[in-house]
Amino acid sequence: MPAPAISVENLQKYFPPALSGWKALVYPVARATQCALENVSFSVMPGESVAIMGPNGAGKSTLFRILATLVIPTRGHAAINGFDVESDARRTRSQFGYHTGGDEGFYARLTARANLAFFAAMNDLPSAEIASRTSAAAERMGIADSLDRQVRTFSTGMTHRLGLARAILHDPSVLLLDEPTRSLDPLAAADFRKLLKDDLVRGHGTTLLFSSHSVAEVEEIADRVMLLEKGRIAAFDTPARLRASTGTASLSDAVTRLMRTPSVDGAGQ
Repeated sequence: MPAPAISVENLQKYFPPALSGWKALVYPVARATQCALENVSFSVMPGESVAIMGPNGAGKSTLFRILATLVIPTRGHAAINGFDVESDARRTRSQFGYHTGGDEGFYARLTARANLAFFAAMNDLPSAEIASRTSAAAERMGIADSLDRQVRTFSTGMTHRLGLARAILHDPSVLLLDEPTRSLDPLAAADFRKLLKDDLVRGHGTTLLFSSHSVAEVEEIADRVMLLEKGRIAAFDTPARLRASTGTASLSDAVTRLMRTPSVDGAGQ
């Protein structure tokens, strides 16, 4: 049996409380007491597509930022393709592509080609390969004809495609996508889901971990679904088994019912 592409064990993250007024002056560095993640453990196998669902504030973005080596966990461990995200962050970054569904990090007055070339260099790609990698990623994302346009002229949908092109430049085996279709209109979102499902997961064997508030999106793409509530895993299973376990006919009803029940440590690992 192959090793997991993503492995998370007893992950915890606490943040200091947000203080204002005189408290911010008296206690400039407060103790980390606000729980974002508590004893989260799961694994994702190579080539699997896993969706994370949960209300705002459930800990989804914190989990993605830890996996992307942007936030250090309070306790526990996480690894991508065997590389620990904390102790071996540099090699971990070469294993995944990360996209938040926004336009973070792009230089608006530069062309899409210049932006992708910059990020290719940041990923330590050889200079001789940057031009071909940039063109190939743009072609796969359907923006090859717009590479020489300034990013500030891109629509939201095109910026999403550019973000995913950036994420796959170095041909990672794992993709981390935090609400990748937010702010997209229905047609653009459907097109984007098709790219993820048909080109990357099915066609390229990419391991996909993504978050979404759309049940239809999750049903279309995900092999398994993780329900995250108040920093804990409430359930983790296939859509069919989630429906069966709750006696409901739709994933939407199953999610609603499961999210109203107490979270269970280590559920569905």
